[in-house]
Amino acid sequence: MELFKVYSLYDVEIVRAKGSKVWDKEGNEYLDMYGGHAVISIGHTNPRYVNSLKSQLDNIGFYSNSVIISSQNRLAELIGKVSGKEDYSLFLCNSGAEANENAMKLASFHTGRNLILTFTGSFHGRTSLAVEATDNKAILAPCNCSGNVLQTPFNDCEALQEIFKAKGNSIAAVMVEGIQGVGGIQIPTDDFLRTIRRLCNEYGAQMIADEVQSGCGRTGKYYAVDHAGISADIYTMAKGIGNGFPIGAISIAPHFQAKKGMLGTTFGGNHLAVAAAISVAEEILENNLIEKASEKGEFLMNMLRQELPSNKVKEIRGRGLMIGIELNEDSTEIRKELISNQRMFVGSAKNSHIIRLLPALTISPEECSDAVSRIKKLL
Repeated sequence: MELFKVYSLYDVEIVRAKGSKVWDKEGNEYLDMYGGHAVISIGHTNPRYVNSLKSQLDNIGFYSNSVIISSQNRLAELIGKVSGKEDYSLFLCNSGAEANENAMKLASFHTGRNLILTFTGSFHGRTSLAVEATDNKAILAPCNCSGNVLQTPFNDCEALQEIFKAKGNSIAAVMVEGIQGVGGIQIPTDDFLRTIRRLCNEYGAQMIADEVQSGCGRTGKYYAVDHAGISADIYTMAKGIGNGFPIGAISIAPHFQAKKGMLGTTFGGNHLAVAAAISVAEEILENNLIEKASEKGEFLMNMLRQELPSNKVKEIRGRGLMIGIELNEDSTEIRKELISNQRMFVGSAKNSHIIRLLPALTISPEECSDAVSRIKKLL
């Protein structure tokens, strides 16, 4: 048997990591400015994270949600505190796609409606309804086409109002990313997010904030949509909350009524996943990482704007440590050269001109400066 080859792979095998540095099997050191799709939030092999997992594994690694797992309550308390949503409830699952599936299902249960509204440029996952909500026909199989998802232009308040006039009484939820990641670091305007909130209130729909990539403090707030001064009804999370250990979650507003069996999972909220997530939340709180992400992101973006050649760069945009560099040319070969020549990991986007930077919240200013120097040297 061999692997089912669905991934485009760089010719490098990473075998060791610490902080914002990783090493390949030949011993070469790389600067990690991508964190495996925004997953590494508190740094590779963070001591608290490692010790938490080791300690938990010495006691118990897994049992299902048919028994009390009291550490889940501790995690809910911490996420409530760090996000400022202490009156919300927490449901734990395994991934971002699963979190989005559960969020849409919960909104449909709550409203008794079937339609989900999403936006152009969106990416919400690869599972059944999440992939239908994603703006990428190439990954949409025929069996995923339920007809329950509507799509309207991103950041277009007028189009949003028109679709609510036509379909508003059938819309269960509007799902929007705090910042579109795969879509190319596209930031929703405050007016757009407030219009979503207002229309959801007016028509009885639920607002779902997909914070799988933009959450966990990356943008200078725990949830990126909160920059607009509004609150979503459901927030979906994954990636950064586990620092590499697979875990997903949804944070649910108090007006939702739980019923036994309406949501469920075998592995979600298992002992190891919760131990990992607790260590992340504690690190964020104790080391003020959300405010630092905002400061470091501003520092990094200012350096990029000052140092990179203006004839090569169309735009640099982002919020906190979620940054996109849009070039005037295709970035594919440049990204390959950044890895092979400059020994630095960066990310791609649907728009091939874009380089994504999603470093750990613990990255140092010196490492930020180093990253800018490597990109500048190549450009």
